[in-house]
Amino acid sequence: MVNDRQNLDLTRFATLNRPEGVEWRVSDRPVPYPEAVAAMESRVAAIAAGEAPELVWLLEHPPLYTSGTSGRASDLLDPRFPTFQTGRGGQITYHGPGQRVAYVMLDLKRRQPDVRAFVAGLEEWIIRTLAHFNVRGERREDRVGVWVRRPDKGEGFEDKIAAIGVRLKRWVSFHGIAINVEPDLAHFSAIVPCGVSDPRFGVTSLVDLGLPVSLADVDITLRQAFEEVFGATGVRLPETAA
Repeated sequence: MVNDRQNLDLTRFATLNRPEGVEWRVSDRPVPYPEAVAAMESRVAAIAAGEAPELVWLLEHPPLYTSGTSGRASDLLDPRFPTFQTGRGGQITYHGPGQRVAYVMLDLKRRQPDVRAFVAGLEEWIIRTLAHFNVRGERREDRVGVWVRRPDKGEGFEDKIAAIGVRLKRWVSFHGIAINVEPDLAHFSAIVPCGVSDPRFGVTSLVDLGLPVSLADVDITLRQAFEEVFGATGVRLPETAA
C-alpha cells in the first residue's frame, strides 16, 4: 500500500524566504557520532533562538549502529561496532562509509509545524533524488523509509535503500535521512534493520542495484532535489563550521 503521506501538501515547506537560504555543509571525513550529535544540538539551539540559519549537513560516519526511541535490544544480533542510543524516532540502523547521511535542521515553526508533512517532505526529497538515477523509490504504509521493488529476487520482495529518523526540539528538526550509496551491506546482517524481520524485505544500495554512483554524484542531486521540496539553499560551509 502506498503511504498516504504522499498526498500531504508540501508546498508550505518551501515558503520560508530567507535571503541566505539554508546553509549546506559537506564533511569530507567520517564524523564520530557523538561529535555529530553535539554539533546538531548546538546548531538546533541557535536556530531556535534566531541566532543561526537553517542547515543541511551531509556526512559519513565510521561503522556504528544507532538505536532510536522505538529500538529493541533484541534487534542487535551481533554488536560488532559501537552502538549509540539516540533520541531520534525509529529503531536500530547501521551507519558507515559509503552511506550518505543528511542531517536536516529546519525551523518547522516558521515553515509548517506538522511532523507528518515534514516526514513526507523528507520521503519526497529521497524519492526525487533516486529518480535522477532512474531508481523508483516508494513509500510504504507499514514500513518506514524508502523502498525499491526487487522482482529479480521474487514476487513481493523489496529492499530498503534509505532510512528516515528525526527529532524535534522547539520545533527545529534534527537527525534526518540516510541513503545507501555504496556501504558494506553485510554490516546490516548484524541487526534487524529498523525492526523489519520479514525475509522478503532486505537492504540495498545504488551500487548494489548496478549503478556506478559516487557520494559526490548523490550530493549534487540531493541539493537540487532539496531545493525543489524545501526551498533555496545558500552558501556551502567549510568543514570546521558547527
